[in-house]
Amino acid sequence: MGSPFATCKRAQNAIKLRLMKRPPLTPLADSLPASVPFVGPEALERVNGAVFKARLGANESVFGPSPKALAAMKAATSDIWKYGDPESHDLRHALAAHHGIAADNIMVGEGIDGLLGYLVRLYVAQGTDVVTSEGAYPTFNYHVAGFGGILHMVPYTEDHEDPDALLAKVHATQARLVYFANPDNPMGSWHPAAKVQRMIDAVPQDCLLILDEAYIELAPDGTAPALDTSNPNVIRMRTFSKGHGMAGGRVGYAIGEAETISAFNKIRNHFGMCRVSQAGALAALEDQAYLAEVRTKVAASRNRIADIARDNGLTPLPSATNFVAVDCGKDGEYARKVLTGLLDQGLFVRMPFVAPQNRTIRLSCGSEQDMDLLAAALPKAIASAS
Repeated sequence: MGSPFATCKRAQNAIKLRLMKRPPLTPLADSLPASVPFVGPEALERVNGAVFKARLGANESVFGPSPKALAAMKAATSDIWKYGDPESHDLRHALAAHHGIAADNIMVGEGIDGLLGYLVRLYVAQGTDVVTSEGAYPTFNYHVAGFGGILHMVPYTEDHEDPDALLAKVHATQARLVYFANPDNPMGSWHPAAKVQRMIDAVPQDCLLILDEAYIELAPDGTAPALDTSNPNVIRMRTFSKGHGMAGGRVGYAIGEAETISAFNKIRNHFGMCRVSQAGALAALEDQAYLAEVRTKVAASRNRIADIARDNGLTPLPSATNFVAVDCGKDGEYARKVLTGLLDQGLFVRMPFVAPQNRTIRLSCGSEQDMDLLAAALPKAIASAS
C-alpha cells in the first residue's frame, strides 16, 4: 500500500483535475457527437479478441494492387524521409494523359474522403443547404455536419439513388451542393451515362454536383458520361482504393473545371499526400492489364456471392461495384440478425443503415477461400436469425 501522504496527494490531484478549466470548443464543434461514420473491422477485432477470417464488409480489394505498384511503393520507401510532392505533379499529368484532359483539371488528395472534406469546407458555411440521398455515403454527411451545413435527404427509388428527386430537392432548397454516387454505395446500383448526363445538364448554375465515381472502373461500359472539364457545375471523384486495390494508400482525385480545381489550393493540406502512395498510384495507373484482371476476378466473385445467396433463399441485387447487396427478405431487424450471425463466425460484413435498404446485407467480393467461408457460414447465420 502507498503512504497516507501519497494517497492524500492523489486525491488532491483528482479534485484539481475535476475543477480544471479547459479552452472551449466552438459552439458548432461542441454540438457534434465524437464519432466516426464507420466502425472499422480492427475495432471489432479488439473487442472480440480475435482477427476476422474474412473482411467482406469494407469494400476493399482483396486482390490487392498491381505487382508493379507494390514494387514502386517498396522502392519509394527509401525516400520516405522526404515529403511527398505537394503538387502530385507526375501523378496529375499521368492522369491527365490517361483521361485526355489537362492537368489543371485534376486535383489529387487523400482519398475521396479527404477531397469531400475540402469541397465542403470551400462551399458550406453555417446554415448552407446541401442535398444527398437518405442512406447514401455517410462520410459526406459527416463533413457537412462538421461545417454546420443543413442536410436534406431524398429517399432511394427502387434501390437506386434518384437523380430527378435530388434535383427537385435542390430547386426546393436552393442547395449549394448535391451529392450523387454512380455506381452507388451501399446498394451497388447504377444509372446509364445518358441519365447521369441529363442530371449534369440540369444542375442549377449556383449549385455544384459532386459525382462520386469511386467504383467506375468496375462498372459496365456506358456507365460514365464523357468528361467535360468546361462545366463549372460538376466535379467528379475517382479513387485508387477500389479497382486499383490501394485503399490503405489513400489516393483519390477530383476532375473538374480548372477554376473549381484551383480552389482546392486555397485550403488543402499541401503535404497531405505520402510519396510512397504517389509512386504506387502512378505505377497502378500504368498497369491497365492488371486492372482488367481485377475486373474479371470481381465479376466472378459477384457471381459467386449471388449463387451463395440464392442457394440460401436470399436475393442478390444487381451490382456494378466490388460488393453485392443481398436482400434477406424481411426487415432491417432480421437482416441485422443475419449479419450478427456472420460476425459471430468471424466474417466481417456491413449493411445499409436506412430502411428499406437495411433489409439487405452488403458482401464485398473476395478470394475463393473467402467465398468458401461465406458459403459455409451463411446457412448457420440464417438459422440463428430465424
